[in-house]
Amino acid sequence: MTEPSHRPDRDRPAPGRELQAEVTVAAPAERVWQTLTDLSRMPRWSPELVRMVPLGRGGLRVGQTYLGVNRRGAVVWPTRNVVREVSAPRSLVWDTPTSGARWIYRVEPAADGTSRLSLTRPVPAGMALGGRIFARLFLGGAGPHSDELEDGMRTTLQRIASDVEG
Repeated sequence: MTEPSHRPDRDRPAPGRELQAEVTVAAPAERVWQTLTDLSRMPRWSPELVRMVPLGRGGLRVGQTYLGVNRRGAVVWPTRNVVREVSAPRSLVWDTPTSGARWIYRVEPAADGTSRLSLTRPVPAGMALGGRIFARLFLGGAGPHSDELEDGMRTTLQRIASDVEG
């Protein structure tokens, strides 16, 4: 049996790959939704997000734009986020044109009264050029940063679950 050849391109994480995380929450979907949609709490949950500020009136709604301020070590950067879907109590979706990413939160009730909370981050049209350059220059590359984001997504969901259950 021969060893597979080493191919650096196969060993590097794909920067535009779909990231996923999920957690089971010991609470009904409506309570999970109520907590999830309080976006003022998002900086407490997310390891990378420092602030999330609505740029328009009307609260959480389709079309609302938020300024996200992110931080990784000494590097701080803004993102523009546009809400695409608010389907209570099941899904919340926003796009981040700055990077090309879409953030999809789903809440699914279970028969036992718990809920499944998931977060998926696809990059439907590929990473934006500015995002690729920024990641390469300041975040160690888009692939490694994607790994960090996926870990951060798990942390975010765990923190949301803890708030809901607490």
